[in-house]
Amino acid sequence: MKHGEISKSVARGLRVLRERIAEADIPSSSLDESINLATWNIRDFGKSPRLDASIHYIAEILNQFDLIAITEVRDNLTDLSKVMKILGPYWDVVFSDYDTDSGGNHERIAYLYDKRAVTFTGLAAEPEGPRKKDKKSKEYLPKLSWWRKPYMASFRAGSFDFILLTAHIRWGKKKQDRIAPLKLLAEWVHKRRNEAHVVDRDFIVLGDFNILKVGDELFKAVTSKGLMIPEGLKGKHGTNLARAKHYDQILHSPAHEGLFTDRGGKIDFYDGSFAPLYPGVKKTDKQLTWELSDHLPLWIQVNVDLEDVETDQILAPKKRRKRKR
Repeated sequence: MKHGEISKSVARGLRVLRERIAEADIPSSSLDESINLATWNIRDFGKSPRLDASIHYIAEILNQFDLIAITEVRDNLTDLSKVMKILGPYWDVVFSDYDTDSGGNHERIAYLYDKRAVTFTGLAAEPEGPRKKDKKSKEYLPKLSWWRKPYMASFRAGSFDFILLTAHIRWGKKKQDRIAPLKLLAEWVHKRRNEAHVVDRDFIVLGDFNILKVGDELFKAVTSKGLMIPEGLKGKHGTNLARAKHYDQILHSPAHEGLFTDRGGKIDFYDGSFAPLYPGVKKTDKQLTWELSDHLPLWIQVNVDLEDVETDQILAPKKRRKRKR
């Protein structure tokens, strides 16, 4: 990554940001052995031009990881292109299209990845909920809309092939409005990973689910079909600036033991105030959430050297099924 020529104020801000990033204690990843995976809602990214400092700060944060799912990327990709330029030629991106109605909010989902650690393997699609044939029109229509379609893509790192599926669940007029789309997400993943010709059964489901806390009815809805929190993230989910709400999640359908390390958490780039990052900028902290974000990145380290695990599974004796009497 190369920040290039920057002003003294941006340089001072970067120094403060790096100190805050260091507090997250993110371990180094190791080629073909581990990757650092993150999800981050970057508030209205692209809706209006950001300050030059913000572009550099976003790039600095993203560079801490090998693969990042970004929600709330808007239709205009100018600022994303600026970030990619700073990250440099080793980085690439796969992103979804956007819907122009108020439900779609002109939002995309993007996957940024370091090509030295992660390879995109070809699948990129927007899942659609189950459809039913309408008796009158004879058209196959979805039973429920996600409003903002989830986006999935397939990747490989080390000996691990997997699919990321990222969603930005609607806020709705009330909390209960989120239950149905969260349950649909859980059911869709459960059904798809058990189909005969799925590209890969290892799903990691992440994004902004607008869940208030782990264990509430919203969390129970998205975990109703077996999705789980990695052990390394338990108790570390507060991703709003006050670190009290569990809006963002990283969940998985366990297929391999030891897939996730015990290292995970968030980067608190806010730390109580944006002012040290923006010396001389006359904006309130609330206004500055449209420069960085009102969400903190959530991350987990993933083991991608699974050759011994897969060999052990082949060699392990199969358990006999007990007959029902």
